[in-house]
Amino acid sequence: MADGSARVTVVGEALVDLLWRVGAREAHAVPGGSPANVAVGLHRLGRPVTLVTSWGDDAPGELVRGHLAATGVPVRRAPTAPTSRGRTMVALAYLDEEGAADYDFLASWEPLELPVPEDTAVLHTGSLAVVIEPGATRVLDLCREQRGRGRTVVADLNVRPAVQPDRDDYRAAAGRLAEAVDVLKASDEDLAWLFPGLGVVAAARELLARGPRLAVVTLGGDGALAVTGEREVRVGAPAITVKDTVGAGDSFQSALLDALAERAEPPTAPAELAAVLSRCTAAAALTCTRVGADPPTRAELDATLDGA
Repeated sequence: MADGSARVTVVGEALVDLLWRVGAREAHAVPGGSPANVAVGLHRLGRPVTLVTSWGDDAPGELVRGHLAATGVPVRRAPTAPTSRGRTMVALAYLDEEGAADYDFLASWEPLELPVPEDTAVLHTGSLAVVIEPGATRVLDLCREQRGRGRTVVADLNVRPAVQPDRDDYRAAAGRLAEAVDVLKASDEDLAWLFPGLGVVAAARELLARGPRLAVVTLGGDGALAVTGEREVRVGAPAITVKDTVGAGDSFQSALLDALAERAEPPTAPAELAAVLSRCTAAAALTCTRVGADPPTRAELDATLDGA
């Protein structure tokens, strides 16, 4: 049964972001990656968490290793295939005048095994780890295996067309992932790219029909949406001054995973869903008021909600 001490295990890439702002002469190297950011966010919320990831024995990998060691997040480094040539994944993030990011990737994701702690209550994955082969197939197999053992399995699509520009193939991969998880999160931009011409609710229901009990959609400045088989619940987003949006979706996901780990089952009641979404949007908003992927602590999040 999930509770306040329940462990979340996050499986996926750790990488180095090269942040390039409009008008800048140089890029700024920042270690991160969506799964790694989610794990850090959970750690700051006081949630027991383990990150299962990999990196290469290269200069970007040394940045990743040092960053993860400094965060205090327990890490299990997955062994990688010789074909990875010891490379660490690198993301090129181009930031516009409003702080919004557009990404390209130098991708490598070839874990040979994914060692999950025995006390895991919730397994989370997503982003590049569920698209880039051969690692994506291993992650999908792990999701099925962990769900079969009664653990709650959660994924964030975090669609990156730069690594899989074929929309049909990406949509098929999203469908396979949806079949293997209990809770699936996506952004409205993710769904618009995967299902052009469909509204956000209809697109969420396309994925929900594949098997998840709950679909959660982030709507940027318009808040968030939860979709179950019976209902739809929306909440707004706090009014803030945005410095940049890097890591906002990951902070949202950390708060969502923290809420799921407190429960034996994903929430379905409207009031409970609204409360969870409000906490998640507050976490994302706090991150947007700071530069880079800088998720809030539990104390910061509680103070923001208490003052709302």
